[in-house]
Amino acid sequence: MFVLTTTLRGLSQDPAGHLRRWLSSFPPAAAVASMATDCRILPRPSWSRADLLRFPPPSSPPPPHRPAWNRYRPSESMTGLLIALFGGGVPAGFAALFTRIANETSGIPSLQILLFRCIVHLFSLSCIRYQKIPCCGPPESRKRALFHAFVNVISIGFAYTSFMVVPSGNATTVRKGSSTVCSILLAFCIENYRLTGYDWFGLVGSTLGVLIMVVPDLLNLDQSTQLYDAVGYILACMGGVLLALGLVIFRGLDFPAKLVTVVFLFGTVGGLLCLPAMFLLQHPVVPVDPLTWVCVAAISTCALASFLCASYAVTKVHPALVCAVLHSEVVVTLALQYYVLQEAVTPFDITGAGVILGSIAIITAQNISCDAPEDEEGVA
Repeated sequence: MFVLTTTLRGLSQDPAGHLRRWLSSFPPAAAVASMATDCRILPRPSWSRADLLRFPPPSSPPPPHRPAWNRYRPSESMTGLLIALFGGGVPAGFAALFTRIANETSGIPSLQILLFRCIVHLFSLSCIRYQKIPCCGPPESRKRALFHAFVNVISIGFAYTSFMVVPSGNATTVRKGSSTVCSILLAFCIENYRLTGYDWFGLVGSTLGVLIMVVPDLLNLDQSTQLYDAVGYILACMGGVLLALGLVIFRGLDFPAKLVTVVFLFGTVGGLLCLPAMFLLQHPVVPVDPLTWVCVAAISTCALASFLCASYAVTKVHPALVCAVLHSEVVVTLALQYYVLQEAVTPFDITGAGVILGSIAIITAQNISCDAPEDEEGVA
C-alpha cells in the first residue's frame, strides 16, 4: 500500500519524467532487431542416401597405459652388457667345471670334447634351411666368416686343453685377462666407437684383478711341473687373444642371419679340424660312465649359450667391454673350484675376484640408460 501510494504521488508530480524512465527500461530498437535476426528459423539441411550410409572415420584409440616400470626399456649398450654378463660369462664358468670333471672321470681328451660340441653346433643347419639362407654366408663375407670360425675353434681348443693342465680358475683368469688386453689394443683400430673414461677405468681395474690372481701363482710354480704348467698358461693366454680377435671379426660381419651362420661354420670347421687332430695328438676314449656323458652334454649346452650371447653382445657394445664383463666367468669358476672341486683358493684369488667384480660394476653402471618406446616417443 505504501509503494503504490508513493508511485501515484510521483506520477502526479512529474508525469513526463516518470514516462521517460519507464521507456528507458526497454532495450533499444537495434537490439530488438538483432534478437529477431538471431532467432529466425534456419533452413533445414537436405540429407541424401549416400550421406546417411556414410560412416564416420574410426578414431585412433589412445595409447595403452603402461605401468611406471614398463614405460622405458634398456638401451642397446645396457642390453648387450647384461646379455654378456648373465648369458656369456656365467654359463662359461660352468663349462670349465664340467670339462675338468669329465677329464678326471674317464680321461676324455679336450679335442674329443670339442668335437662333441661341434656336432651340437651342426644342428643349426635346420634353422639355416628353414630360413633359406646360404650355409657359409654371402660370397663377399664368406672368407671372413670362415676365418672367424677357424679362430674360435683354435681358441676353444686351447682353452679346453689349459683347463686340464692347470687349475680351471687360473686358466680361465689368464684367458679372460689376455682377451681384455688384446681387446684394448684392438680398440684403437675401431673408429666407430669411443671408450669413455669410466670404460677405461673398468678395463684397467679388471686387468689389475687378473694380475693379482695370476702373478702369485706364476711365482710359486712347482719345480717338477713348472714346464707343464707354463705350457698350460701359454695355451690359456693364446686362447684369450684368439677370443678377442674372433669377437672383433664377428663385429665386422654385416649380413642377415650372421649369428646362425657362424654357429654352423664353427661346427663344420671344428669337426674337420678336431677329427684328425684328435687321433694324431691325443688318445680318444669311448666314455662308459654316465657322468661323463652328462658333463659333455652340459659343456656343449653352456658353451653354445655363451658363444651365442657373447657374439650377440659384441654387436651392441665394444668388444673390450664385452671381454671385461665376461670376467664374471672367472668369479663363477673360482666359486665352483672351491665348493665343488675342493681346490684351494688363495687370498689373492679372492682379492682379484673382488677387483674384477668392482670393475664390472663400474662398466655396467656407466652404461645404464633407458630409452622410451617408439609409440610413447611419438605421443610425446
